[in-house]
Amino acid sequence: MPARWREAVDAVVDVVLPPACTVCDVVLPAPGAFCEDCAHEVLELPTVHCGRCAEPGAFAGGVCERCRVGVPWAKAWAPFEHEGAVARAIHRFKYEDRSDLSRPLGMVLAASAREVLAEMPGAVVPLPLHESRFRERKFDQAALLARTVSMEAARPLELEWLTRVRATPRQVGLSEAQREANVRGAFVASAAVKGHDVVLIDDVLTSGATAREAVRVLREAGAARVSVLTLARARSEVRSR
Repeated sequence: MPARWREAVDAVVDVVLPPACTVCDVVLPAPGAFCEDCAHEVLELPTVHCGRCAEPGAFAGGVCERCRVGVPWAKAWAPFEHEGAVARAIHRFKYEDRSDLSRPLGMVLAASAREVLAEMPGAVVPLPLHESRFRERKFDQAALLARTVSMEAARPLELEWLTRVRATPRQVGLSEAQREANVRGAFVASAAVKGHDVVLIDDVLTSGATAREAVRVLREAGAARVSVLTLARARSEVRSR
């Protein structure tokens, strides 16, 4: 199904069908992302986390080892840990052909990040899929989340400022150095981004290798300040270089 038709169908579903839990599909009394039972399994980002990338845990000076070495973004943040109900909802969204979940998940992301977004200026830009992955999945989950966040936060949405020009193998099981090499040269940024602030949107931040490469490319193209906002933050165990 072409992307524009899928979005139209999802919009009709939003109107015709009652709101439902993104994890178990139980009907909700009001619009939202999680039912009462599943909400108990939602893990918010711990209060103690890296101040630059939101990596959960206590770090010397409040900044993790990766961020002390240096990251290209101004700040990266997520409202939830990639565990429990949130992880299951994201899996359904990405891998079970549930593009309709983008709206409730995007709305909960925008609402949960309202205060943080006030410190993240700029247009909303999704971290894009490569064309081959898009054909396989039939939709771009980051673009759908970004569309909802842009509407909820009253921010411009820029879909052409960042393009993934090289297909990359999945990052699972790769070392830190391998992850960085895997995504090197995967993105191209438009000259239109020059002088603009950007909020880069994706579903999950893990080691951050993909986001770092995307932000690096945006900065080299002249973006002024780039922040990263994702729905969930995974506890990264990849440390070797």
